[in-house]
Amino acid sequence: MPKNAASQEYSAKQITVLEGLDPVRKRPGMYIGNTATEGLHHLVWEVVDNCLDEAMAGHAKTITVTLLPDHLMSVEDDGRGIPVDTHKTTKKSALETVLTVLHAGGKFGGDSGYKISGGLHGVGVSVVNALSVYLKAEVKRDGQLWMQEYKRGKPVAKVKAVGKARGTGTIITFQPDAEIFSTLDFNLQNIKDHLRQQAYLTKGVQIDIVDKRLPTPRGQHAPSYSFRFEGGVQSYVRHLNHNKEAKHDKVFYVDKESNGLQVEVGMQYSDDYKETVFSFANNIHTTEGGMHLIGFRGALTRQLNAYARKQGYLKEKDENLGGEDVREGCTAVISVKVRDPQFEGQTKAKLGNAEAKPAVESVTAEALEIFLEEHPRDAEAIIGKCVLAQRARVAARAARDTVLRKGALDGFALPGKLADCSSKDPKDSELFLVEGDSAGGSAKQGRDRNFQAILPLRGKILNVERARLDKMLANNEIKSLIIAMGTNIGEQFRIEDLRYDRIIIMTDADVDGSHIRTLLLTLFYRYFPQLMLTGHLYIAQPPLFRVQKGKMSKYVYNEAELEKVKKEFEAIKLEKATAKAAKEKIEAPADIPEAGVEVVETTPSGISIQRYKGLGEMNPGQLWETTMDPATRVMRQVTLEDAEAADQVFDMLMGNEVAPRKRFIQTHAKSVKNLDI
Repeated sequence: MPKNAASQEYSAKQITVLEGLDPVRKRPGMYIGNTATEGLHHLVWEVVDNCLDEAMAGHAKTITVTLLPDHLMSVEDDGRGIPVDTHKTTKKSALETVLTVLHAGGKFGGDSGYKISGGLHGVGVSVVNALSVYLKAEVKRDGQLWMQEYKRGKPVAKVKAVGKARGTGTIITFQPDAEIFSTLDFNLQNIKDHLRQQAYLTKGVQIDIVDKRLPTPRGQHAPSYSFRFEGGVQSYVRHLNHNKEAKHDKVFYVDKESNGLQVEVGMQYSDDYKETVFSFANNIHTTEGGMHLIGFRGALTRQLNAYARKQGYLKEKDENLGGEDVREGCTAVISVKVRDPQFEGQTKAKLGNAEAKPAVESVTAEALEIFLEEHPRDAEAIIGKCVLAQRARVAARAARDTVLRKGALDGFALPGKLADCSSKDPKDSELFLVEGDSAGGSAKQGRDRNFQAILPLRGKILNVERARLDKMLANNEIKSLIIAMGTNIGEQFRIEDLRYDRIIIMTDADVDGSHIRTLLLTLFYRYFPQLMLTGHLYIAQPPLFRVQKGKMSKYVYNEAELEKVKKEFEAIKLEKATAKAAKEKIEAPADIPEAGVEVVETTPSGISIQRYKGLGEMNPGQLWETTMDPATRVMRQVTLEDAEAADQVFDMLMGNEVAPRKRFIQTHAKSVKNLDI
C-alpha cells in the first residue's frame, strides 16, 4: 500500500454522526442565523415564541422577560406549563425531551391545542439550551414547582419537584455560551422594539420587560416596560405613522378568517414617498415577504384601480395605476395565522404557503371595496396620492432615461470631478466619497491610484427623505454619484454593474461632516439598500486626536482610546519614548502643531493632545496612513440589522416633523462631545 494511502482513504470511518444537540453547537448559524448580536437575541425570540404560542392558543395572558446580571435572561409565561410526565418514546420527562431533543414539541399535531404556532419546527427551546452555558427550566403544574438544570445542553439531574406553586406556567432562565457567541450583551432597545411588535400582533396579551442587570437603590424598582394593545395591527399602523402626516384619518382594518387562515390587515397612507409594509405569519416577521404579501399587493392594486375607474379618477385612455403607484406612502401590516406554515429556512424569512395568497387577496379586496365606498373622503385622499405618484413616476422615468441612460450609451461618461482608479476590476476597486475639494485634493494625492477612486461632493447633498426621483436626478452631486457607481437607479438598478466593491463615505469628524454622512446614508438606505445588504457600503473612521510626547506620536480614534494612550505615554520616560519611537518607526513630527489641528490639552508631563478638525487639513501622507491605507485604516461596514428601527430613525432625523427631532436632540445633547460650532 502506498505511504499516503491511509490519508486518502474514504470509508464509513470518515463519516461523523452528530447526536443530540451536538449539531446545533457544531453549526449554530444553521439554526439562529449567526453568532453575533442578531443570533444572541434570536435565543430570546425563540423562547418568547413558545410563550406566544400559548397565548395564541388561549392559555396565556402575560409574558415577562427579565434581563439579569451576568448575561442571564429569564422568560416567563402563565400558560399551561411544559408537561413533566414521562414521554413514552424517549422514556424521559416531557420537559427534558423538549429541551434536549430536536424536533420535539407540542406543535406537530395531536390534542395539544396548538392550532397555530410560530415555533413549528420544534427546535427553538432545545437550540437555546444547546447554545447556553447554563439553563434552568421551572414549571408550575398541579400545584407543584418542577425544576431541571442544564449545562451546555446536558441535564445536571432529573426533573424534580422543589416546592409548592400557585397557578401554572413556565420559566426559562438561560446564560448564552461565550464559546459560541462573539458578544453576550443583550440590547434592551432591541428587546423592547421586538416585544412591542409582538404585543401589537397578539391582541390582549400583556408583555412585561424588567431590567435587573444593575443594582437599584433601596426603595426603588428596577426599570420596567409593559406593552398591551387591544387594537391589533390597526394600532401598529398608527404607531408606524406617528412621525408622518397621514393622508386620511381612518385606518383600514380587517380581521377575518378565510379557508382556514386568519387574516388581519391594517393600512393607512401618509405623505411619504416610500412603502412601509411589514408581513407576519404566526407572529413571525417574514422579512422577505411571501405568499401573504403577494396576495395583499395584488388586492391593493386591483381594487384601487377598480375604484378609480368607477369614480372617474382614471379616464378610459389613462393607464392603470401600477404597483409602485399604489404602494407609495402606504403603511401596512399583514398578519396571518396559518395552521401548517411553510417557512423557507429555520429563521423563517419567507412564507411559502400557496393558500395564503388567495386568502389574503380575497379578504383584503372585499374589505377594501367596502372601506372605499363607506369613506369617500378617505378614498379620495388615497386615490389622489396614487395618481400623483403615477405622474411623478412618469416624470422620473423620463428624467432617468435622459440623464442616466444617455450616460451609459456614451460609454460611461463619468463625472469630470471623479478621479478614477486604473483598475477595471470592481473586486479590487473602491470609491471614496469625500467632503469638498479640500479633502478631495488631499485624498487624490494620498491614495493608491491603482485601486482607489475619489469623488469629491460639494456641499450638502439633497435630503432625499422627502424627495421623489425626478427631483433627485436634478441634483448634480447625486447624479454624479449614481453615474460613478454605474448601477443606475430605480427600476433599472443592477448591482451587477457596480464599478467598485467598496463605497466608502469619508467625511470630517465635525457637525457638517456628520450631517453630510447622514444625508448620504439616507440616500443609500432609501434608494440603494442592496448595497447595504450585500456589504458594499462603508464609513471611514479618521482619527480624532494625535497624542504627542517629544518625538513620539500616536493617532487616536475615540475618547476611550485617548484616555488609554495618555496613561501609556505618562508611564514612559521621555528618553525611552524617543528610543522606542525610533525603533518602531513611529512618526516623529515637530513639536509645533501643524495647521488645521487644534491643541485641546497639554498635560504637566509634556503630553500634547491635538484634535483634527477636518480631512482637508491633513497632508496626503497622513490621510493615507490614518484613513486610506488598507493595512492601518479603520472602517465600519454599514448593515441593515433592523429595518423598522432604521426606518424610524431616518424618519425622525430627516423627515418633516420637527417635534420628534427636537426631543431627540434634547435627550442626547448632554452626551455630545467635541461639538464644532
